[in-house]
Amino acid sequence: MVDPTTRFFDDLDRRGYEPLLDKTSGTLRFDLHEGAQTTHWLLQIERGQLGVSQEDREADTVVGTDPVFFGDMVAGRDNAIAALLRGDVTVSGDLRLLLQVERIFPGPPTSTGPRHEFRREAR
Repeated sequence: MVDPTTRFFDDLDRRGYEPLLDKTSGTLRFDLHEGAQTTHWLLQIERGQLGVSQEDREADTVVGTDPVFFGDMVAGRDNAIAALLRGDVTVSGDLRLLLQVERIFPGPPTSTGPRHEFRREAR
């Protein structure tokens, strides 16, 4: 069984293009910390064209949190911006890039529209 985080990034990579990010370019690295181990996910965006890898390299924005919490975000059970304000997520670099990318995260279970699709597939 594939965890929600892997499913989320695999879906982005398969999509190849995300219209909600057609005016966005940059790189985000998501560092998921679990004890002494860190898993990296690198999201490259070039005017909506998406590329995903698990490289640990420089990025315009670096987002850090624990894997369980990130799984909640990609399943629509929590919100990246609210998590940032609570201190459950750290961000270094270009915060605007995270604000733009947050739009492609699934919304809450009662939502409809584009964010709803990933959450429904995750069930």
